[in-house]
Amino acid sequence: MRRHVALKALASLLLCGLFAGVVVAAAVFPGVAASGLLAKGGADTFEELPTSLDVLPSPQISYIYASDRTTLLAMMYDENRRDVPIAEVSPYVAQAIVAAEDTRFYKHHGVDLKGAARAFVNNENGGDQQGASTLTMQYVRQVTAYSAKTPQEVVDATAKTPGRKLREVKLAMALEEKLTKQQILERYLNISSFGHGAYGIYAAAHVYFGKDPKDLTLSESALLAGLVKAPSTNDPATAEGLPKAVTREGYVLDQMVAMHYITPQQRAEAAAAKLTIVGQRTPEGCGSVQRSDLGAGFLCDYVRRWWRDQPAFGADAYERENRLSSGGYTIVSSLNIQTQAAAFKYAKDQPYVGGEKVGMSNPEAVMVAAVEPGTGRVQALATNRNFSNDQSANGPSTNPSRKGQKGNYPNTTVPFITGGPGVPGYQAGSSFKIFTAIAALEAGLPLSHTEDVQAQFVSDYPISASSPAACNGTHYCPKNSGGDPTGTFNMWQSFGMSLNTYFVPLQQRVGADKVVDVAKRLGIQFRSPNDAAFAKDAKQWGAFTLGVSDTTPLDLANAYATLAADGLYCAPTPVVEIKDLNGHKIDAGDPKCHTVVEPDVARAAVDMARCPVGDQSAFNACPNGGTATGVHGDVGRPVAGKTGTTDSEKSATFVAMTRQLAVAGILTDPDNPQTDRTMSHPVVNNAVAYTLKAALQGQPVVDFTPPSRLRALGSN
Repeated sequence: MRRHVALKALASLLLCGLFAGVVVAAAVFPGVAASGLLAKGGADTFEELPTSLDVLPSPQISYIYASDRTTLLAMMYDENRRDVPIAEVSPYVAQAIVAAEDTRFYKHHGVDLKGAARAFVNNENGGDQQGASTLTMQYVRQVTAYSAKTPQEVVDATAKTPGRKLREVKLAMALEEKLTKQQILERYLNISSFGHGAYGIYAAAHVYFGKDPKDLTLSESALLAGLVKAPSTNDPATAEGLPKAVTREGYVLDQMVAMHYITPQQRAEAAAAKLTIVGQRTPEGCGSVQRSDLGAGFLCDYVRRWWRDQPAFGADAYERENRLSSGGYTIVSSLNIQTQAAAFKYAKDQPYVGGEKVGMSNPEAVMVAAVEPGTGRVQALATNRNFSNDQSANGPSTNPSRKGQKGNYPNTTVPFITGGPGVPGYQAGSSFKIFTAIAALEAGLPLSHTEDVQAQFVSDYPISASSPAACNGTHYCPKNSGGDPTGTFNMWQSFGMSLNTYFVPLQQRVGADKVVDVAKRLGIQFRSPNDAAFAKDAKQWGAFTLGVSDTTPLDLANAYATLAADGLYCAPTPVVEIKDLNGHKIDAGDPKCHTVVEPDVARAAVDMARCPVGDQSAFNACPNGGTATGVHGDVGRPVAGKTGTTDSEKSATFVAMTRQLAVAGILTDPDNPQTDRTMSHPVVNNAVAYTLKAALQGQPVVDFTPPSRLRALGSN
């Protein structure tokens, strides 16, 4: 039996070598190719044609999931396709595609000479033009086009020339020697276009019928099989294409009866079955997240932008972006459903304060980021905006320099929360004082270190004489807020009450450059040119400790998360795990961590940071009052953090952390951070505190580790 098959294959090979140039080319290109020259050229060159097919993977959908590994957030693709094994496709589909495209599929060896001859005779006698391409040849043509590496190769793969057809013949015959018929069918079904943005049977089943391919009925299978011949013309999701698709379905069913795949009774039942065409294109990109109730578009976009920076996915941003939209990756993001839901809720719908709901005007944005200490995994990014490019309904920008332009409310794709091109961030005020405290602790000063706090401090830092903060000529002279006490205060007390004239002299004592270095180590980025210039030579940056540098909620949350993790800095990452199309894990999303602050110093900073939020330090050293004393009661577990306010209250900032999670929020007008509006601290304080509480619900209460007595109280 094996010898018979081999002899039959050899005969087909010889026969094709002699006649492919005339018969096949004439069938496909009527009126072009019956000349003796073509026949001779075909016979002379056929044996020299290649027999190996360079098959590159066809574009596949990449899926982004939440950290629970089951909640689908978004799909990224150039072509809506996901390869599936033929075992996971309804048997009706394979039967229907053979009946529709190649009734002799199981009888030929890649090239159907009888079909080619029949087409040739029909075409020469003026009948409807028929082609001679088998399913195998069609697959070869498609995969050759997909695997083309240059524009010319794409043209060559689809050009209507006898030379291209001869290559297909040779390659199809070679392919049938390597693959089974089922393997060829599987590849054909996965690569073919079915119209309406659906490539491959998996996408087609979902786009047209909203189901997996294994669940397709006979009538649905016949309709889909009929589409590959003319997917645009026969598109059943359009009013013009539906009648044509149904007519083509009838033809396929007739062919299936003729091939004894189905009975006439089955054919009648299938033809009478009511087809419900969904016609829903598969959502693509971060503007079409599957869980709009989570407000997850901004975290999805952060995944995309993070991906563009990873060398593991290509040599440059273009190649990496292309792989994301065509590589078929499964990406488990760091988005925590519980945390993201809370962040979005409290960024969008403000809590009640003192029995009354706090109102906001449209331009104001509550921007919240949540980071897990010890991993850098970004659990939530939320704001009171919709992630969308459609700004047609947006109001005008509040920035005077952008008069006449659309603003970013309610729709935007600007990365307010994470920063990016053109988005350096926002001034975070006194939340930066913690960097000065760390620099002082590293210099050997304990938390008990005192300064003589004055109403106004005359520093050695230079400043323009025209600045409101100048005194005695060009000296930088910061003041405390009205009503702040004066006298001798330690670090716990001064941080709790946010005393400016404690931290500016403390920074002057340890060196502003040392303070800026701490901020850099904890991940604060200096995105604006002005900030970058100051940070490069920071010795004279007197106002740095008061938070005059721009930052983002994400950078701030990660800086405080570093302290909650005992000084272990982890680069912020939006992913937990990435697998390629074959299920192999990619080494690109694992935490990248290293110690940047000595653990005992970090613990001392955290102990100090319990004072502003109404918690108590391990040494019972916090003052009675703090800038956000209600937070400890709201969160209901050990918590540390800091508020921050800029001059004229153009922005309001709050950061809160536990051992398990750090959350930062900034309230400002992102279109115009230099707004003359006053930002309300209760809005951002409550958004952060309530997010932290809800995110940790159900998790064990974990206390902070106290610092050593040396760090807290000094050698005495």
